[in-house]
Amino acid sequence: MDVLWDTVPGTSDGVTVREVADALDGRELAYTTVMTVLDRLAGKGMVQREREGRAWRYRAAASREAYIAQLMLDALDLGGSRDAALVRFARSVTGTEADVLRAALGAEAGLSGPADGTGGLSDRVGDPHAGRGRRTDEAVDR
Repeated sequence: MDVLWDTVPGTSDGVTVREVADALDGRELAYTTVMTVLDRLAGKGMVQREREGRAWRYRAAASREAYIAQLMLDALDLGGSRDAALVRFARSVTGTEADVLRAALGAEAGLSGPADGTGGLSDRVGDPHAGRGRRTDEAVDR
């Protein structure tokens, strides 16, 4: 998945099995192994594929951020108290991450960004270090 997320922009037609295998240089994986993994990921809906001649072109079905957000939501569904898990998580984030969460929650509620004038969620989404706290539509629509 990292190869697809890192090498295939959202507007790309995707990559072939050979291109993925080449990107995994140094791992000594057989072409058929890469093909099998991509086929299984397509079966699970994690990747989309499109026929191009005799080959398939693969791309991630959702962004890395959407996938991580879904993992977090699934973890909350594992049992116990969702509220307690959320509180524990909120206490474990850094100050900057807490600012990102506040901005996201404010944006979700229709409010503006933080009161300290540092900007709203859209200002932080472009920051690669802030991406971990970003809430995506795909994760919300689950």
